[in-house]
Amino acid sequence: MAIPTQAHAEPPDTPRAHGSASPKTFWEPGGPGAARLPEGWRITGPGEDRALVWRSPQRVPTGDARVEFYAGDRLVGRPTPQRDGHTFTLKLADARWGAGEPSDVARLRVMAAGRRLDVPPGDRGPGRTQPSERPGAAPAQLPVNPVDPGARGPYRTVSSAYELPSIRLPGFAEPVEMQGFVVAPTGAPGKRPMALFLHGRHQTCYNASGQGNLYWPCPPGWKPVPSHRGYRDSQELLASQGYVTVSVSANGINAQDVFAVDDGAQARSSLVRHHLAQWADWAAHHDRGPESVRAMTAADLSKVLLIGHSRGGEGVNRAALDSLHRPPADQGGYQGPVRWRIRGTALIAPTAFGQNPAPDVPSMTLLPACDGDVNDLQGQLYVDGTRGVGSGTALHSSVYVVGANHNYFNSEWTPGQAEAPASDDFHEIPNQPDAVCSQGAPTRLTPAQQQSAGATYLAAAARLFVAGDDRVRPLLDGTGHRAPSVGTARVLAHAVGGNRTPLVLPDAEAAPTVEGGRLCRQVDIDLATQCLPLWGEPQSPHFAPWRVLPELGRQTITARWTQPGTPVRVRPAAPVSLAGAHSVALRIAVPPNTTSTRLDVALTDASGRRSDLGQVTVDGLPGTDRTASVWAQEVRLPLSAATGAGVDLARVAALELTPRGGPGQLWLMDAWGWRAGTPETRPATLPRIDVGQLTVQEGDTGERTYRVPVHVSGEGSGQVRLTDPAGEQRLVTVRPGTNSVDVPVTVRGDTLYGRDESHTVAVKAVRNAAVGSDLGSIQVVDDDAPPRVDVTAVADRVTEGQPLAWRVTLSAPVEFHLWDVSLVVEPVTGGPELSTTDVPAAWLDQRFGASPLPERPLSRVHDRPAIEFEIPRGQTSTEVQVPTVADGIGESEEALRLRARTSWELAEGPVVTGTVRDPS
Repeated sequence: MAIPTQAHAEPPDTPRAHGSASPKTFWEPGGPGAARLPEGWRITGPGEDRALVWRSPQRVPTGDARVEFYAGDRLVGRPTPQRDGHTFTLKLADARWGAGEPSDVARLRVMAAGRRLDVPPGDRGPGRTQPSERPGAAPAQLPVNPVDPGARGPYRTVSSAYELPSIRLPGFAEPVEMQGFVVAPTGAPGKRPMALFLHGRHQTCYNASGQGNLYWPCPPGWKPVPSHRGYRDSQELLASQGYVTVSVSANGINAQDVFAVDDGAQARSSLVRHHLAQWADWAAHHDRGPESVRAMTAADLSKVLLIGHSRGGEGVNRAALDSLHRPPADQGGYQGPVRWRIRGTALIAPTAFGQNPAPDVPSMTLLPACDGDVNDLQGQLYVDGTRGVGSGTALHSSVYVVGANHNYFNSEWTPGQAEAPASDDFHEIPNQPDAVCSQGAPTRLTPAQQQSAGATYLAAAARLFVAGDDRVRPLLDGTGHRAPSVGTARVLAHAVGGNRTPLVLPDAEAAPTVEGGRLCRQVDIDLATQCLPLWGEPQSPHFAPWRVLPELGRQTITARWTQPGTPVRVRPAAPVSLAGAHSVALRIAVPPNTTSTRLDVALTDASGRRSDLGQVTVDGLPGTDRTASVWAQEVRLPLSAATGAGVDLARVAALELTPRGGPGQLWLMDAWGWRAGTPETRPATLPRIDVGQLTVQEGDTGERTYRVPVHVSGEGSGQVRLTDPAGEQRLVTVRPGTNSVDVPVTVRGDTLYGRDESHTVAVKAVRNAAVGSDLGSIQVVDDDAPPRVDVTAVADRVTEGQPLAWRVTLSAPVEFHLWDVSLVVEPVTGGPELSTTDVPAAWLDQRFGASPLPERPLSRVHDRPAIEFEIPRGQTSTEVQVPTVADGIGESEEALRLRARTSWELAEGPVVTGTVRDPS
């Protein structure tokens, strides 16, 4: 197959439904009518190693976002990055192609957290918006909070390090290090609360030449990147306030998590819990710890804050869930007793691949507005995804940091501060500075500003979740206060849970009705029902995709108006009680860079009594086409007016938002009754669901039904959304002790050679459930021998101008359309070889992407040239021709030597020759 030079195709205006064909049905590129692979893509390898490969001209930095291959809007698969930093490989046996969609191969794209990687920097493609030349100004400064968690505490600090024997984790070939960097207070009375840091996915090793890699252990001449030492400023601040802090190294996981189904979430959870178990031992027996730890203040393991950056954020979320709801023994990893209590988590620019937050552990999520790694700010789902899942008493805060990037929260990932090579992860485009996020832009933070803001808000989370100091809550819960320690940085927050009563939840099972607007689906490919274009602009952290497209059940209310005055009226499925609430709180997003979206807010009770609560104003956040800036801001209005008007707050039937001013648009994420205070977190009794893996043989005859392993533990009952191997989504009620999650897969045996198949299941918590391992599958191993390949002559001695021809025959049919068959052109020995001027120029270009001049033997067109062809499914032979031209030049006979090659026979295929002679 020739590699063409063509533009990267964008998806059509009307996307097709994802999952319309069974995921086990493959369409092989190169089949009848297939389009050519785009530039930068190729097919390589024999047998089971046959793979779809994309190579980037620029090195793709090691990061936390997951790289994915798409064909248009259809997820093809998640490739394995090679260590050169340029090459990404997806085995064809693992790829998913829509049956009968030959144009898909021309629409291949590489995505990472909403950002496209396979277009040149600055090439936004047709239909993409250009960056705003004059984006909106930074948000106005908020009122100062009376208590500043960023102020240094009264204690002096001391630091040390420890290294313990490495541990083995399931699925990882190499042991993982047990190293910690400790900063603790001196002179603090009693045992002290603990904060544990876990860094994200970064390069693991570096050398004196400034190169980095993802090896583990580091090879000779290379040093480990000390990522775990990059939070020292935050550790120093917390230690001065009385916390024992430890930051742990995870290089061994970073180097191997590409082979983990869950991208290393379970491994990171196990690593965290192994460290906590060691600290629990040292707390109980202080004399057993390393000398460096014995010299420090003892830790109180009943008061633990887990802090995770990027994939480390997903790891500590999983560790918090695993600490509350014990994982099954067959999952592996840490299985010891839980001798600690997680009081909260603080997540820095986290990934959320599984989108299963720990619902009953309070959390604070930092979202850096200029994140160039986890671009879609998917960590927002650690807030949104908790609604209705647990008891609702845990506060979950989202903190949006204008001008912050992904890396600078860690000084070891920051240029000028790092020991190893480091970079600004926000991708600068030559000659196209970004008005919001380029260095030097008015809204962009310096490393010092960003690190100060990060440390301050980590300390706020510790103070609220661990110390129970409600005076810092207004920094996190959407009240709209700022900490003096962040200086001029603009930091906004909203929250769910805590002292809130649901009023409007658009993704509730009993969804509200909407007049003057519409319910839209947060993750969809249908223009008529989606909230925002899947691959267009603007983008929203609230709408970050899950593992399937489209995703059912996630909805938002949106409205657009050209003239003011028409209300958006939202009616819950049944009247709601806001009795005891002080205010109504709304989370509203508006388009970036807009100003003064003014909304009158009113409530109506079940008897029809109505009250105007007042007016709110929302300004758009500064944004460009490279930011995810449709982020909801929290606004509140007191309910005193409704009480005075006689509205029955125990039976609220409708919420009205009436636009004032000019044209506009809004997205209403939810609405709540709010009152001050932080309630004690009461974990709900939840069932836990873990999906496993099962490998089976295909067999030769009959049908066998297997079931994807699903483990349900815990107590109570709940609901999960399950996506089965056919792409169907369904709500499932789960109860421990029952076989309520039944995912049968029928395997049909045969004697035809085929490919291994993967039947995958994904699970996500919806109501009152905890999900650990959210991906499972049945792997079906094809156990049939490949057919023999024979090549016989049809016309192997011809006059120039006539085609050479051979028939390629399989000894038996195969299960799939066979496109990876070819005749490799090998050098001729003992005489002249057919050259590039002896065949038609159009054929040469089509087959090899080459031109006739300069004249050269066909075997030297490029490295190992091959004439590729197909044998349709169910057939066993095809004729292959090599056309020739009559050049009118007298010359001796010329030969062509070909060797048959298939995916299962790379070099052992039969050899044939052809001869072309002048006219007699």
